[in-house]
Amino acid sequence: MHTVRSIDPNRPSPAVAQATPAHRGWPFVAHFAAAEARFAARFARSRKRAFAYEFIRFGCKQAWACLFGGAMVGLIVATHLWYPAGAPLARYDALFLAALALQALLLATRMETPAEAKVILVYHVTGTAMEVFKTGVGSWTYPEAAIFRIGGVPLFSGFMYAAIGSYIARCWRLFDFRFTRHPKPWTIAPLASAIYANFYTHHRWVDLRIALFAATVLLFARTEVHYRVWRVHRRMPLLLGFLLVASFIWIAENLGTLTRTWTYPHQAQGWMLVRLGKLGSWFLLLIVSYALVAMVNRPRPYAGPRRRRARPLQVRWVNSNAM
Repeated sequence: MHTVRSIDPNRPSPAVAQATPAHRGWPFVAHFAAAEARFAARFARSRKRAFAYEFIRFGCKQAWACLFGGAMVGLIVATHLWYPAGAPLARYDALFLAALALQALLLATRMETPAEAKVILVYHVTGTAMEVFKTGVGSWTYPEAAIFRIGGVPLFSGFMYAAIGSYIARCWRLFDFRFTRHPKPWTIAPLASAIYANFYTHHRWVDLRIALFAATVLLFARTEVHYRVWRVHRRMPLLLGFLLVASFIWIAENLGTLTRTWTYPHQAQGWMLVRLGKLGSWFLLLIVSYALVAMVNRPRPYAGPRRRRARPLQVRWVNSNAM
């Protein structure tokens, strides 16, 4: 008696550790890659369990990408709730020193790469420069005292902008970004420069925000980002990704104003939600951040999934006398 047994080619294969930009850039991640692959293999046996595992994995990767920004928001909330009112060191100065210590710790433990630190530094400088101008024209204020400050701007504030660049750079590695129909770098740089300049010039000249929104949509309308949570790349319109990130920044900014770390003119008499118009500002500012990170990481095209060769039926001969 002969028995023919076939192997289903659609059955999920066990997960294996793959070399990714995250593994190469962060030895801390690579250290756990093999153990994580063995753990993930348990969830590859059914679609439901695989979906649940990928959902959890997505959340963990996002948390890792938000490490710097999340720590800064946590420090802002913690110092608002528990920082001593009569402490010799002002709260803003404590935030600045804590941000420096956090940055040094991430570099020393190699949980952040030097390339990411460079992006953070550049965005810190550009963000601080804009803060000095914006506070000077009364767009918002920092109500507390500080020693480490430039004009009316405490130096810790630059790290809040740097956190955005850090998030994009870390996501780029963690999710192994690939792109289809991505604009040429020489087309993004002028747009980012015009957006940054408009944050200054619109106070004394025509506000070009609507035109900049239109230019951004035209430039990225057909662009898709392909991101890998687990074994395969999934895709999303890049513009949608920008909008989602800008929304979370807007939520974080509400936490900042709720703790009165900085305030807008309409919040002088008491806390109110940050106006939705700021969501558009963060969307545009995100393009500036993205342009800086893209210059370092260089967008790579998505080549598509590799086609697997059809597996032949595997035949096993079974001795009928043994049955």
